[in-house]
Amino acid sequence: MQLTSSQWSTLYNMFSFGLIAMLACTVYTLVSQSRVLPKYRNALVLSSMVTFIAGYHYFRIFNSFIDSSEAGMVKVGNAQGSFNEAYRYVDWVLTVPLLLVEVVAVLALAKAAASSLTGRLVPAATAMIALGYPGEIATDNGSKILWGVLSTIPFLYILYVLFVELGKSLERQPEGVAATVGRLRLLLIATWGVYPISYLFPLLGIEGTDAFMYRQIGYTVADVLAKCVFGLTIYKIARMKSAAEGMKDDH
Repeated sequence: MQLTSSQWSTLYNMFSFGLIAMLACTVYTLVSQSRVLPKYRNALVLSSMVTFIAGYHYFRIFNSFIDSSEAGMVKVGNAQGSFNEAYRYVDWVLTVPLLLVEVVAVLALAKAAASSLTGRLVPAATAMIALGYPGEIATDNGSKILWGVLSTIPFLYILYVLFVELGKSLERQPEGVAATVGRLRLLLIATWGVYPISYLFPLLGIEGTDAFMYRQIGYTVADVLAKCVFGLTIYKIARMKSAAEGMKDDH
């Protein structure tokens, strides 16, 4: 497809923004571990893993975009040398389950409760991403709708676990933590909501280069919010819980 110079430069800058945002958050969460109690550091390690994995894939996406471009023409499809959309799904199938484990880890729940939540959230998140990919690459609207509906089933189950099951544990959290976790859950819903909207562009009559550009922009913005802002909020919760348990801030 032939992108305009404006579309090409917009995507070039968006992929670059996604890459540096992920790398910066990785460094920040790694160097901030000493500012929380040891039992909350696993959550920050998970956050660093998420943004590091995403940063690697944005590096691959950025290179794929450059390699598939020639004089503004971007080769899209499954042939060799085409822009590789699959990098995003490889990233999501790894990072989305880890994002949910971060939430459980930072709350430092009892082992049985944490294992129960993790054992339900991780498979559901993996299924959600795996079922979404066939619809992403489908060429007819019927297949897109089918796989979109199937992908929504585990998504709804994740919401049930986060809002009902996880919600039961928030009453015992320090002041302010429950409210912050509540905002964290809403952030997930808001950012994950971008993915199906972008996914359904063809059904909304947005096609060609506009659909390609808006989809990549939407995915990138959602990724930064769902990984970087999410990770920084996890850090905030870890700091709040550490302070509530007597840790003094010497920094």
